[in-house]
Amino acid sequence: MIYDNVTQVIKDTPIINASNTVKRLGLDGNLYVKLEYLLPGGSKKDRIALNIINKAHERGVLAPSQPIVELTSGNTGIALAIVCKQTGHPFTAVMSAGNSMERVKMIKALGAEVVLVPQAEDSIKGKVSGKDLALAEEEAKRICTQTGAFMASQFDNLDNPLAHMADTAEEIYAQTEGKIDAFADFIGTGGSCAGICMGLKNKNKNILCYGVEPQNASYYADKEYHGAHIIQGGGYYREISFFENIKHLFDGFINVSDEETINLCRILSSEDSIFAGFSTGANAAAAAKLLAGPLKGKNIIILANDTGLKYMSTALWDV
Repeated sequence: MIYDNVTQVIKDTPIINASNTVKRLGLDGNLYVKLEYLLPGGSKKDRIALNIINKAHERGVLAPSQPIVELTSGNTGIALAIVCKQTGHPFTAVMSAGNSMERVKMIKALGAEVVLVPQAEDSIKGKVSGKDLALAEEEAKRICTQTGAFMASQFDNLDNPLAHMADTAEEIYAQTEGKIDAFADFIGTGGSCAGICMGLKNKNKNILCYGVEPQNASYYADKEYHGAHIIQGGGYYREISFFENIKHLFDGFINVSDEETINLCRILSSEDSIFAGFSTGANAAAAAKLLAGPLKGKNIIILANDTGLKYMSTALWDV
């Protein structure tokens, strides 16, 4: 089959049984990994970008050729650069300068503009804090006001989690024939975490769902903030509006350290050839804790959120 453009293949990513990783860690059970990095933009964010733009068109809140601006750590910016190019919208990504430069280069290569916002004075390069995000958000809103652009607002837009509830969760349940016991996901915007949880709980209320957070910035697990962390794309220690309304559906929240995150990223890569980024390592670290403890012998699914190629300049691959 020949498709008209790449937005038509934003669906149907495969699931891999990471059995070698489980064996290496001496765990009992199955770790299933859905390879979202095989989407055109190299991350799960392709799904929300497509849904946000399509729904905005349907509601008439986004005019033809209207500029679009979004605050992003990189992956949503890449996804929007793709979708905007194919739907005729100029796009500007507003990012903290603390994010990896691979993603900046990808956004530019895909025909969009990037505005880099300097980190807060006390921030650590490569570790984007909530303060850094707030500075980038302020700049994104300023540009929207100045230019009349549409802001995708991934942190507040319900079309973010609804994309994952309608598509990703349905794919997971069908691909596994419903034979999963738990789902764990790193909380960035909370879209995939919330949407897939809602979708899976609608299918089977006994499927356990866990949110994953950095040990240093755990907003939903214990309201503790101890400083910066290395997991790019989330852990901003902030309330997420749509997440607040469904957090009661979660069966727990799991904290993972920088060291656990990097270790699991590298093990997934070396043992199962799943070459992914920081947040995927966080997901795998959380799943390993569950398989080593309360869910021993069970089937757990996680997302490979994005490709490790986006982090070659970071400490993740200093091997």
